[in-house]
Amino acid sequence: MTAMQIIFLITAIVSLFAAFRVVTTPNMVHAALWLIVTLFGVAILYALLSASFLAVAQVVVYIGAIAILMMFVVMLTRREMRDRGPQTGRQWPWAALISLLTFGGLAWMLEAVGLPNAPAGAVPESSIADLGRALVSPNGFVIPFEVASVLLLAALIGAVYIAWTRRNA
Repeated sequence: MTAMQIIFLITAIVSLFAAFRVVTTPNMVHAALWLIVTLFGVAILYALLSASFLAVAQVVVYIGAIAILMMFVVMLTRREMRDRGPQTGRQWPWAALISLLTFGGLAWMLEAVGLPNAPAGAVPESSIADLGRALVSPNGFVIPFEVASVLLLAALIGAVYIAWTRRNA
């Protein structure tokens, strides 16, 4: 095994474990911290694929903005940090069976189709420059980024409002 394969395996195992902990931990703050670990693992996988722009965007946008905003919302609302109710519904065996069948079907399709081998350096430098221009172009992706920032701002204002009304009540 090469060093890249070892790093990939370690990162994949840590990311999958952290993703599992996100949905199984009863404490919301711990779930948000596990989400940050998962998102950081995805950024490392992007870096291993030589997609440095996506790796930096993953860290800045997802870890730096969304996950931290979730932490603020959790802390500002001052809700009960530990959910005391049941963590699973009555239909969980069906959900688990459907999830396993879906995973099996996707794995079978991937095995049947196979993956093409891309040569090293398959992404030309000009495509990265085109992506940068598309992100800041008014006709490109600037509108979705602005909408996402307004949505995050609205969520933060909503959390402050909820925390303020509970404190005053």
